[in-house]
Amino acid sequence: MAQKTFTITDETGIHARPATVLVQTASKFSSDVNLEYNGKTVNLKSIMGVMSLGIPKGASITVTAAGSDEDQAIEAVGETIKTQGLGE
Repeated sequence: MAQKTFTITDETGIHARPATVLVQTASKFSSDVNLEYNGKTVNLKSIMGVMSLGIPKGASITVTAAGSDEDQAIEAVGETIKTQGLGE
């Protein structure tokens, strides 16, 4: 299993548009990709799951992936977080 932690810097946190891009990115991989925030873990391939977390600016999130392409999934999600201006 691979994992990486990010800090959200976007003023509005993870809202609908970037959440959709994150879900699309995670869905490209066969690995199970999850997002953890505030003690809750959701499937990063589920827009409803991601939106249900209500992730604000300053939040620390952890992305985990398990499967044959877990490292590539973490790398791609991390790149999406940066290119969408969500965090680092």
